[in-house]
Amino acid sequence: MYAVDVVSKIIAVDRLTDRPDVQVVGELLVLHLVRNPGAAFSTGTGYTQVFSCLAIVAIVVICYFARRIGSLGWAFAFGFLLAGVAGNLTDRLVRGPGPLRGHVIDFFMLPHWPVFNVADISIDIAAGLILIQVFRGVRLDGTRAAHAPEAQPGTGAE
Repeated sequence: MYAVDVVSKIIAVDRLTDRPDVQVVGELLVLHLVRNPGAAFSTGTGYTQVFSCLAIVAIVVICYFARRIGSLGWAFAFGFLLAGVAGNLTDRLVRGPGPLRGHVIDFFMLPHWPVFNVADISIDIAAGLILIQVFRGVRLDGTRAAHAPEAQPGTGAE
């Protein structure tokens, strides 16, 4: 996913800079180039360096905990999360106006939603996979969390 994100942003910048939006599926999905210094909905535009530092910390934490993964579900979740965070961090490191201050390239636009990119999709997939693992009671090491004891007949807890 990291490579898909990087390549898609290179193509988006090449094909969409100073050009009109491209309707892919009517007004439902439009390619619209945005250079975003902030987070979703362009919030926190004055905190680009903070977002960059948080992304670096997130990558270190992901790599630290990844050593303990014993479940395929967690492996996919962490892989998607790492790809997404690294994809947006790459923009902040290599794009203008400079290192740690670079703007993230976003280009997918849906109605009533912030413009986003492949890295954002990857982070959302990771969040969904993490929630699934948590609700299934699967720990990072692959073991199952103990569930509450089942109700015993005749105890009034049926």
